[in-house]
Amino acid sequence: MKYLLLAGLVFCLARCTQPTLGVSVADYFATQDSGVQTGNIKMVEITTPKGKFHVWTKRFGHNPRIKVLLLHGGPGGTHEAFECFENFLPKEGIEFIYYDQLDSYYSDQPNDSSLWTTDHFVEEVEQVRQALGLNKDNFYLLGHSWGGILAMEYALKYQNNLKGLIISNMMASMPEYEKYNGVLRSKMRKSLVDSLQAYEAKGLYKDSVYQSLVINEYYNQHLIRVSPWPDPIMRMFKHLSEGIYVTMQGPSEFKTGGRLITWDRSKDLPRIAVPTLTIGGAFDTMDPKYMEWMSTQVQHGSYVYCPEGSHCDMWDDQQHYFPGLIKFLQDVDASK
Repeated sequence: MKYLLLAGLVFCLARCTQPTLGVSVADYFATQDSGVQTGNIKMVEITTPKGKFHVWTKRFGHNPRIKVLLLHGGPGGTHEAFECFENFLPKEGIEFIYYDQLDSYYSDQPNDSSLWTTDHFVEEVEQVRQALGLNKDNFYLLGHSWGGILAMEYALKYQNNLKGLIISNMMASMPEYEKYNGVLRSKMRKSLVDSLQAYEAKGLYKDSVYQSLVINEYYNQHLIRVSPWPDPIMRMFKHLSEGIYVTMQGPSEFKTGGRLITWDRSKDLPRIAVPTLTIGGAFDTMDPKYMEWMSTQVQHGSYVYCPEGSHCDMWDDQQHYFPGLIKFLQDVDASK
């Protein structure tokens, strides 16, 4: 009997050191850089028409087959909105990389609006990819919200460098997003909508009353439904770069505008040939049905629906978001 128990113990120990993707714990957490250890933070140099700058990256874990680069929202947000990934991906042996785009809090901030274009950020992602050694055999790109726009744009230009694409909580058309925003407004009480529109007509987007109404009546229902908001989300909003956000997105998630207002790639989705996952939440600021439709337009698409989720359903519907994301990564890795 004791030999059976010993054999079982050895088997369990072997299983414990071999996560589902075949990467041992030792290999996953192995030192990847020589010299002074910095918590795997790397400032990546990028070249722009306005000179050279540095963007902040931080790698978590090591897996030669699955490396997920995370594109935060905003524009002008930070990687902090992704910090909950640390509770789910490491135990599956999945490597992921935080990355703060130029003019975001942890990266250089030239504050040059001529660089606030999708074309610039696509080229920035490509330079980050090269600097981090990501390639078609291991490179997965996950974009959330504005990051989803950036992920789609990158895939349409550089998909030969990708192994997989994840579009989290983003529609392929800003005009369609604006229409859905109208649908959500129509479900709010009329007195509230009238009040919001009165402030918007006067351009009083920073007024404390307007901000309070947007946060309490809209953000808490459709942006993130966790109460109180998690600390990483609070830090992300504290660090949000307002200049780039307003210039590209508009004054708030409730009132779109800016340079992205006419952006529309819905007709180009069939050009995306890499395996693609779209994710949408029932209470999202984006239309979940539209995001499901997107998965049928790409050549190899799948969809994860978060019935309890909002725009940040990696926080308020983790029981659907992460199993769906992990399964997609594992399936693509296994060539399913």
